[in-house]
Amino acid sequence: MLQKFGFTSYESQVFEVLTASVSPLDAATIVKHSQVPKSKVYEVLNRMIDKGLLLSSFEGKKKLYSALPLETTIEKLTADFQANVKELKNHEYKLPQVDDRVWTIKNESAIASLAEEIVSKAKRSIYVSGWSDGLNALLPILKKKHDEQVKVEVLSIGEMDSVMGDMHILLPDEKHDALERHQIIIIDEEELLFAGVEDGEWHGINTKSNPLVKFFTDFFYHDVALTEITKKYEQTLLQDEEIRNILMKLRY
Repeated sequence: MLQKFGFTSYESQVFEVLTASVSPLDAATIVKHSQVPKSKVYEVLNRMIDKGLLLSSFEGKKKLYSALPLETTIEKLTADFQANVKELKNHEYKLPQVDDRVWTIKNESAIASLAEEIVSKAKRSIYVSGWSDGLNALLPILKKKHDEQVKVEVLSIGEMDSVMGDMHILLPDEKHDALERHQIIIIDEEELLFAGVEDGEWHGINTKSNPLVKFFTDFFYHDVALTEITKKYEQTLLQDEEIRNILMKLRY
């Protein structure tokens, strides 16, 4: 009968044997009368104890098992069923909102406005990369977020006066002609704004697509690592003509 309440065949067999017995039984006796394999009986007994259907005790070194009285078991199963029905009635399931759309945006001022809006929504972290003169407009809100205990990490191409969070400064070499105007903003590792100059006009994308956010987060830290390595070992790296030529080709 217990199988109708979601119990396994082995659990039902063990319960039937213990209910039929007037005294507690050990595992060997339960195996003999229930036809539950010896290799499975302890696993079944422990499950039923966890479910609150069996009592256990020791007599010397022997562990004994006893079933709850049948009326008590019925009351317990009834109470569990009613609780499950109540939980089912009150449960609300909603499909998670997954927005993989990629939005495009043009115009420098529109991108700047969107950048401020995105940064203002950050709750946990902000990663920002771009040219120092383009990041200046974001400084007040970045400082505010930093004061609110939001992690702020900035990679600036060019000097910046502000000191907050983790600041990384890349000073372009005069021969570094591969550098391009760009801006990357990632908030909470959930939303991305990437913008750059093409044919003299700013173009950008805004998305919550997880693969793209992860890619640009890795891209951000790739640039941070290159910046810090170059800064620390600048003389050694730039004296090597082959390495210098590679560094000069990096767009950051």
